[in-house]
Amino acid sequence: MEVTSIVNGIIIDHVPAGTALKVLEYLKINPAKTKLALIMNTDSHLYGTKDIIKIEDEDGKKTPAIDLDVLGLVARTATVGIVRGGKIVEKKTPTLPEHVVNILTCKNPRCVTTTERGIDQMFHLTHSERQEYRCDYCDEEAKL
Repeated sequence: MEVTSIVNGIIIDHVPAGTALKVLEYLKINPAKTKLALIMNTDSHLYGTKDIIKIEDEDGKKTPAIDLDVLGLVARTATVGIVRGGKIVEKKTPTLPEHVVNILTCKNPRCVTTTERGIDQMFHLTHSERQEYRCDYCDEEAKL
């Protein structure tokens, strides 16, 4: 399979195999309105297999916004390459965020975020190796 390179845009590489669609969902990127290419379960020297997401910027001026905190949460091994003129001009690596707001949802039916409208869903990192997050309000463990 041949996928051509992009001239301007973003390449999200080293996405864990089979999770590219989940990454797009968490990043709030609508595939129906975005010019993108998904390469799923391709070979990787580092991980065995991986997914790649290429997002093309048609006008060459604005880079699509990629929230590195969200990416660090759902695809910790991913890298983000900013492409201009067909070359990667900048490379970013997401980290696991210490605190996330309105990305995860508390599953505790008695939590104030479940019973009251308009309250931000806030979670803090409690264990980095297990990627464990807990609700700031009720201390319920988040499920990704």
